[in-house]
Amino acid sequence: MITAHELTKRYGDRTVVSDLTFTVRPGTVTGFLGPNGAGKSTTMRMLLGLDAPTRGHATIDGRPYAAHRAPLTQVGALLEARSVHPGRTAHHHLMALAHTHGIPRSRVTQVLELTGLTDVAHRRVKGFSLGMGQRLGIAAALLGDPAVLILDEPVNGLDPEGVLWVRNLLKSLAAEGRTVLVSSHLMSEMALTAEHLVIIGRGRLLADITVTEFVRQSGAGTVKVVTPDAPALTRLLSAPGVDITGDTPGTLHVRGTDAEHIGRTAAAHGIPLFELTPRAASLEEAFMDLTRDAVEYAATLEGATA
Repeated sequence: MITAHELTKRYGDRTVVSDLTFTVRPGTVTGFLGPNGAGKSTTMRMLLGLDAPTRGHATIDGRPYAAHRAPLTQVGALLEARSVHPGRTAHHHLMALAHTHGIPRSRVTQVLELTGLTDVAHRRVKGFSLGMGQRLGIAAALLGDPAVLILDEPVNGLDPEGVLWVRNLLKSLAAEGRTVLVSSHLMSEMALTAEHLVIIGRGRLLADITVTEFVRQSGAGTVKVVTPDAPALTRLLSAPGVDITGDTPGTLHVRGTDAEHIGRTAAAHGIPLFELTPRAASLEEAFMDLTRDAVEYAATLEGATA
């Protein structure tokens, strides 16, 4: 289990992480999400003792990371897959790690096979593609057969087969009762992989919730409405917090109110409806809705085609 209690990190007068408290429990894949600059990497570094918190503390299975006698056998981490000496082979890199923790040579062979690196095990890492480097980072994280895994963007650079492999691997590890914390910018992948979410923005906790509940509670869902009198219905539904768009004549996409209210409004004014279909938000839509005010660098399409 991973526990963060009031984690705070300041650099001078800039607060990167502020009073962050959450728990990552075993048996489930927990997605760690947030916009760029939200403080995810800094938080992961504090969990692993690489950065000292200004205030607060973090424990893994009840102890700070540094207090574990053989950390690789307790916690597997992937923060920067390419932080490997380029002149080493994948085999020698893993063997060096194994020797520091008394891990047998047979385990090196196992993780090379598990990550699909057996055929390139004796090639120098400097010749590895981004995806191969990512697989080597995952192999190193799994080397000690740890009960806890902390992975930052593990599918970065992987092809579709590799992404599917990571997804199934993380689910299987959680099913074995391990604690799995994984960050990613790929919302579609998180929707398929994670069961629980910890979401931060500007260093603060925004949500600690299951994926299902997060999407259900989101106000980002829409209702598709097909009517021959779209302009009149649009005027009747217009209100603060209600967003109405139309991609084809007679079709409206309404956000900010529910299908029951739309149907009752149309009936009260004699407006026929040919379709009234609620559509739940996707994880990406729910995430964007929650973090809209926590984005550090907001882009715009204005002038992009000028």
